[in-house]
Amino acid sequence: MVNETAAPALLKDILGPAALAVIAEAGVSASPRFDRAGFLEAATASLSGLSIMERVRHIADALAPALPDDYPAALDIILAMAPGLTQGFQAVAVTEFVARRGREHFDLSMAALAQLTRFGTAEFAIRPFLADDSARTLAVMREWTGSTDEHLRRLASEGSRPRLPWGARVPAIKADPTLAAHILEALRADGSVYVRKSVANHLNDIAKDRPEWLLDRLATWPQDDAGTKWIVRHALRTLIKKGDPGALALIGVAHGADVDVRLFAATPARVALGGEIAIGAQVVSTSAQAQKLVVDYRIHYARAGGKTAAKVFKLKTFELAAGEAVSLGIRQTIRDFTTRRHHPGVHALDLLVNGQTMARSEFLLLESTAPD
Repeated sequence: MVNETAAPALLKDILGPAALAVIAEAGVSASPRFDRAGFLEAATASLSGLSIMERVRHIADALAPALPDDYPAALDIILAMAPGLTQGFQAVAVTEFVARRGREHFDLSMAALAQLTRFGTAEFAIRPFLADDSARTLAVMREWTGSTDEHLRRLASEGSRPRLPWGARVPAIKADPTLAAHILEALRADGSVYVRKSVANHLNDIAKDRPEWLLDRLATWPQDDAGTKWIVRHALRTLIKKGDPGALALIGVAHGADVDVRLFAATPARVALGGEIAIGAQVVSTSAQAQKLVVDYRIHYARAGGKTAAKVFKLKTFELAAGEAVSLGIRQTIRDFTTRRHHPGVHALDLLVNGQTMARSEFLLLESTAPD
């Protein structure tokens, strides 16, 4: 039996048997027409081999035969079920029912997603509607930017992201960011951190495909509002890591700096997988004026066949006075992730100051040894 209070071993287990039981109970509580046994039989079948988003779609499909054939009647039950759900991904699965069954009932479905998003998120469920008719759907989402509900305002931004993680792509928005620009403009000084993070992430998606468009647009945004200023900086993070001069200029940083870098090294110089390195450097100003510095570091990860793959990490942003010296340091564990697997070998290490490489070091990742 799955313990609902225990953290799942895998993300997909959030939508395991315990979650199905909660969804089934919510259905029965919402309407006597809900077929609990039929839902549980369909939802449980072949569940174990599915990823988290595959489970979302599988559960949505299992809801269909447990509900009335008439979509408006089924939707009334779906809406009544939502308050009885106990975890966000349960709501995502229920919301997916709208995406898979409600595309021929646009107005009803939009109203339903506006209600359901507060219980989890409808950011995935709205993507098929955007793909079907981006203009009509974006017009509704633009209206949501004026809502008093931060969940609905966030849905306007998050649901229209060009590169929404785990979400289906909407080629029209990816190719032309102006389609959703009115949403971003409306939310650029939003009072909710939850919403501002989404706006910044939406803009950062644009940076990966249309950096010139992004820089031109953000150059017109007044940054006298603290929330807008935060959005601009967070939206530019990918370009700043690349040392883009235009992105640096928008946050008031010069491209390059008058500094010397001393004592840049990773210790220990030899580390096993799972071990930790300390990255340290001393940065000394050679300028007669104060300078704003953005200091990052880049690891060139060894790959099979002698190749490398670089990744930039944030270190510190600060102002360095004329002639001042400052010591910087950070610790990093060298461990595998699902998105990054490590290979033994020499890993080059760069220190970046205002977009330019100012020093280089390296460390050796040792060959893994099998346990005795």
